[in-house]
Amino acid sequence: MIAIEGGGALLLIALMALVTLLTRFGGVLLMSWIPMGRRVEGFINAMAGSVLVAVLVPVAVKADAAGQLALLATAVLMLLWRRPMPAIAAGILVAALVRAV
Repeated sequence: MIAIEGGGALLLIALMALVTLLTRFGGVLLMSWIPMGRRVEGFINAMAGSVLVAVLVPVAVKADAAGQLALLATAVLMLLWRRPMPAIAAGILVAALVRAV
């Protein structure tokens, strides 16, 4: 691992923030030129789900029992309630309770 000292860390964080901001604005600009049809909307919806799975699967595999139960609780409650924030809050609560015991 490379150690970053002094102002180098802040410069790196600022650079990463700038790249993220430019990527987001660039995506909005690019999508403004593409007509929003049924196929494009379907692609965007599928892409959002695949990115979510790509982020969550490694976490689920490497997580401890509390993390895995939290992900399970969040997924089940999301399917039941169809509301992400209460499901995420419940998942956090499950993880906290399991780790406290």
